[in-house]
Amino acid sequence: MAVYIALKQRNHERGGVWLLATARIRGIYSTALTQLLLQEGYSIVQASRTQSERFRLEVIEESADLDVHDRRDLQGIHALGRAGNIDGFLASLSGLMEDVVIRKWPPSVDGIYKGIVKEVDSSRRTALLDIGPAVGTLFAIKIPQVGAQLLVQVERHDIGRRTPTLSTDIKIAGSHVVLLPNRQVKISRKILEWNERTRLRQLGEELATDKWGVLWRTSAANQTVDVLKQEVIELVRLGDELVEKAKRVEAPTLLREGLSFADVEFPALSKQSLDKVRKAVAPTIDGHHYYKACGKRVSAALDMAERMLEKGSTHADIDDVFRQTVELEYPSASSWISVKHVKLNGGVLDLGPALLETYDSETFSLRLRRVFKREGVYDGLAVRKEPDDYAITEAKVGDWHFKTRYFSKDGDLKGSYINLNTPVELYPYGIRYVDLEVDVCVWPDGRLAVLDFEKLEDALRKGLVTESLVASVKGKLSEIVNSVKVGLGWEQRI
Repeated sequence: MAVYIALKQRNHERGGVWLLATARIRGIYSTALTQLLLQEGYSIVQASRTQSERFRLEVIEESADLDVHDRRDLQGIHALGRAGNIDGFLASLSGLMEDVVIRKWPPSVDGIYKGIVKEVDSSRRTALLDIGPAVGTLFAIKIPQVGAQLLVQVERHDIGRRTPTLSTDIKIAGSHVVLLPNRQVKISRKILEWNERTRLRQLGEELATDKWGVLWRTSAANQTVDVLKQEVIELVRLGDELVEKAKRVEAPTLLREGLSFADVEFPALSKQSLDKVRKAVAPTIDGHHYYKACGKRVSAALDMAERMLEKGSTHADIDDVFRQTVELEYPSASSWISVKHVKLNGGVLDLGPALLETYDSETFSLRLRRVFKREGVYDGLAVRKEPDDYAITEAKVGDWHFKTRYFSKDGDLKGSYINLNTPVELYPYGIRYVDLEVDVCVWPDGRLAVLDFEKLEDALRKGLVTESLVASVKGKLSEIVNSVKVGLGWEQRI
């Protein structure tokens, strides 16, 4: 199930001793991911009460080498950590989940770069700098000239955006202290004991220089003076070396690597894989992670049902009652819904509003109607889109594709589009899937064209998707094309 991570990737050295890498995990996927990381040899830190009880974990309040938490839309996670830990974690997910989508952020979080100014906007007091893996935005009181080369750091806010935020205020993080620009002393708010705060403030005043200040991290509490002094001395040496090195190299270049960040999407099959992992740890209703991603009401009903399982009720007692309870939250025929068309790069297009003309709760088949108000062109078909044209989409929950037929306002068929995607999911707001770039176009005269398979192959090369997903899409595509070529009756078979 889990993919082995080399010790030097998942563990790290401190004081000449190899230690277990640490992970902090929060959110609706935490039980399953905690189980996976424990199997990989991680130590879980800052565990929640549920994690502590479920896995019998000792409470360890130290910083994490890998930090994992939910995305806002609950459709996946964000992961931040050392490059080796991130790579190993993502390899484990890819080995477990066929349709997982992994988007690694090119810049290094907290990474220190020498960048070159490409563009300035004096009115907004901003400059765009090329740092190598990305072009970032620097907000500055004094605007640099185009072509100037600056020492900058990738800020933590706006992580994941196409354009990272940069700063010339360089910070260097250690185990117990963060080196800050200019003479200043700060202490983590999590250090509450007054005597300890006083001790650290006095030590900070002693160690701060005109060029460098200190921020004592939570882990600095109760560390010996010698340990803290030695770390500050080492970080000051490192900071001075970086400043000197920046004078000798040409931009754009990376001077000090920071942390790696990944946005991970869990489509339908990934959620099912995580369900199986969770079942080994706690009572779990089929579809647990899918229902958790549905939002508050469905999630609350799920929590209640699983508490009953923990108290001894059987799945036979609970499953039907649970599904009848949440059924009222879902759209029904004649309601308007959204169509969330998720791109591999993370962009989300809402193709709605769409009228749900029919929905069969037994077969999970649905039929949607959309009416267009603007002119344009139907991509792939290269046919003109006119006001009051309409589209009829036929889809089935769990299918790897759906079909859309485009009509003129008079009902004349203009062409059909078969979209290949991760298995369709139905949510209270509508349907959702990740578009896999590949499409089949069919014209009224029977002509057929397969579009953009090379884009999916490119996504594989970039590490966005798994080899098993590409293999599945190849198989689905072959079935669809063969059905179309048969002619009569192909629409019923796909």
